[in-house]
Amino acid sequence: MKIEPRQVEAFLRKPDATIRGIVVYGNDDGLIAERAVALARTVCEDLKDPFRVVDVGGDVLKADPARLADEFGAMSLMGGRRVVRVRPAGEEVVAAVENLVAAPAGDALVVIEAGNLTPRSGLRSLAENEACLAALPCYMDNEAALQALVESAARTRGLAVDPDALDWIVERLGGDRGQSRSEIEKLLLYKEGDGTKVVSLDDAVAVLGDTAAIGIDEVVAATFDGELAILDRALDRVFAEGGNAVQLVRALQRHVDQLHVVAAHAAASGNLEAAMFRARALPRGGPVRARFGRHLQRWPLPRLGAALSAILDAEIDCKRTGLPDQAIARRLCLRLASAAQGARQRRR
Repeated sequence: MKIEPRQVEAFLRKPDATIRGIVVYGNDDGLIAERAVALARTVCEDLKDPFRVVDVGGDVLKADPARLADEFGAMSLMGGRRVVRVRPAGEEVVAAVENLVAAPAGDALVVIEAGNLTPRSGLRSLAENEACLAALPCYMDNEAALQALVESAARTRGLAVDPDALDWIVERLGGDRGQSRSEIEKLLLYKEGDGTKVVSLDDAVAVLGDTAAIGIDEVVAATFDGELAILDRALDRVFAEGGNAVQLVRALQRHVDQLHVVAAHAAASGNLEAAMFRARALPRGGPVRARFGRHLQRWPLPRLGAALSAILDAEIDCKRTGLPDQAIARRLCLRLASAAQGARQRRR
């Protein structure tokens, strides 16, 4: 049985009693772990209980495929339903899961933490098609999911989040659920102590703001927007706060790589919106996505190729020439920003 997105929350609260095993898979390791724990706790709240919770590795089941069915049928010495946690797991546990399906009796809940299974995966196919199994996908959070995560976590602590703060927090968070939740909890713990009930932008920046990283993001945005004055100020701020020139150059490279992937797919398919899904962890909307789309318009494939070549040359210069690396990085940013400014002016 495949768990659809609209069914996930209800299923996490109360899995179908006929389900023997759940394969939790996807590209978000943090969300996989979070949902696996939630499922296991529907059976046993204390996951360290040695009588009701057992951990089995996928490699163990590969060597002994009969063990999963045996664990499913075993009874707890102290009473109560048992949880069998299988982690990490992949295609090597298919035979064991087939034995679980064929087992004559048992009432344990088997929770299998798998990786990013493709549609052709035997384990995923088995979980989606057997009535006594369930497949629960876990993919990187988009902007809407991150907003909901932040607001939900704040509500549980009796807090609200200012809209400007919410936009900034979502823009700073990545797609990994575990990392996002850790950052959110850190912010809310800080906020609980000051006696106010609304998380402000200042609160968010104070707790989550790595000023060097924020400054580098501003440099990247200004560089590819062709905003020379903004770029100059952003560079001054980054280097004044101890920013690393090589780190900055690599941030430029990552951005060009993202743009290149999307631009290539857009050129091949003729569909820019579909190609945008190729960008890693790009929000579905908001200022970050709008800026990325703007950069795509101003940086066609040939110009991106030239930019990447310049960036790679600059990184080599930073490491090998002995010249001041800040000067090399600054010259690179100004060169790229001048190209972007020229492209913007030609479009007018």
